Amino acid sequence: MKTRIYLFTAALCSATFVLLASTSYSQRAPAYAQKPTAISKAEAISQQLNLTPQQKVKILPILRDEAPKVQAIKNDNSLSKIQKVQQIRTIHQQTDPQMKAILTPEQYQKLKAIRQQTIKDATQALVR
Repeated sequence: MKTRIYLFTAALCSATFVLLASTSYSQRAPAYAQKPTAISKAEAISQQLNLTPQQKVKILPILRDEAPKVQAIKNDNSLSKIQKVQQIRTIHQQTDPQMKAILTPEQYQKLKAIRQQTIKDATQALVR
């Protein structure tokens, strides 16, 4: 019985990754056209959090959707420093309940620290 559960979980994870990978480049290109590193940033965060395969399946799409939005805010020269911080925090607050439900308390605290660093980096980049 346990073997079937493990096989089912492995098959589910594999199927999800195949579905994500099978999305054509033309569908992904507009979202990542400005910043091709959005996917690698999501992967880096998943590694920092030591996500399980099941958590990765749930978390990576959230991070991949979030990354270009944060990058767009960082690159928006019409926004003040305070507005950028507020908008980045708003994006984080929108995904926070989803993330908290998936992550362990330790992983969630680590994610909060990563997000605080992202905001700090965004504001420091403006000073330079």
